[in-house]
Amino acid sequence: MSTPAAVTSYARDVSATWWYTAGSILTFHVLGIVVWSVPILLRPTLLPEPLAITLFFVGSAGSLAAAVALLVRYRHEPVDGDEAPVRRSWPFLLAGAASAAVMALSVGSLILGTCLAAYVLCLVRWRSGIRLRLVALLVIVILAVWFVDATRLAPEASGSSVFGLVLFVAMLPPLAATSLWWWDIVRELDRARRAEGRLAAAQERLRLASDLHDLQGHHLQVIALQLELAEKMMGRDPDAAVEQVRAARASVDEARRGTRDLASRFRGVPLPDELANAADLLRAAGLTVELLVDAEAHRAPADVLGPVVREATTNVLKHGGGDLASLSLSRHRGDWVLVVENDAGAASSPVGDGAGLSGIAERVGAVGGSMDAGRVDELFRITVRVPEGVPA
Repeated sequence: MSTPAAVTSYARDVSATWWYTAGSILTFHVLGIVVWSVPILLRPTLLPEPLAITLFFVGSAGSLAAAVALLVRYRHEPVDGDEAPVRRSWPFLLAGAASAAVMALSVGSLILGTCLAAYVLCLVRWRSGIRLRLVALLVIVILAVWFVDATRLAPEASGSSVFGLVLFVAMLPPLAATSLWWWDIVRELDRARRAEGRLAAAQERLRLASDLHDLQGHHLQVIALQLELAEKMMGRDPDAAVEQVRAARASVDEARRGTRDLASRFRGVPLPDELANAADLLRAAGLTVELLVDAEAHRAPADVLGPVVREATTNVLKHGGGDLASLSLSRHRGDWVLVVENDAGAASSPVGDGAGLSGIAERVGAVGGSMDAGRVDELFRITVRVPEGVPA
């Protein structure tokens, strides 16, 4: 089972979705408080006016604080957890319900207290089946209390104004529940994306291990037989034994070539995939990434530009210290042009003073290309040019 500590790391875009969701919920909460502050300021209440106003704003502060605490807990709790998160939320639920009761007393409206109490109940991570039934039950209770309270909510006010006040606060519980349900979907999709990446990497490792086992197992068995035969023939036919040793040495060379070819085949990732993987890696590190790739990028020399992409990505992760990055591959005047940019932020390391950039320059220089690196305004930019004539 997942633990809270295991689910607190999100990519930047998922975190932005959370802040949008929580901000929307709390904004409507504050708007509801503002809307219901109008009756208590403009019409007589059952309590003395100073006491009613004080109770209303104390209850509002308590209700808002309970909502913030519940949302903070909601974000860091596992989606597939047990009932422990619900049990740990009871103090905040009681505080929210008490605040709702204080606000209802200050205004003299039962529907206000019911809606706000239902609202805080919807901010708890209930199990999916319980949450759906709970929201349906709360809507029924709100409608029933609305019907009972309608005749005495504001007899002197117009029907449309009373309806607007009640409808706004009555929409808070289903709004909070659906918003958090949507956040759970986004969170599960992010977790599935991460799991898919880990599974793909594991499958690739298993495939490599299987191919390596088949390759090396065959050659090692042949070498063992050849050496065993040489040992047996050493006394009675030394020349034949020497031939078997030479054959074993040739088998070693063949195994070494096969291993090298196997490694080269697994390193041969198409360049568009290489760029997409680099962008995903930077996004996972929390950067906002822009990726622009030419439609004919599969024709670019991946054996030259692939290592350049990996080295430039490592450079951004080690020395960038910023929030933005961009990768682009295009054709310009007979060259493939790879540009990697990032905002250098507050990094104190001299970005261009590493062996990595020198290695890039040597690699592309060997095929007639060129590399430029340096700061442009607030950005650090690496520009690599490779002739289109270099075979892919």
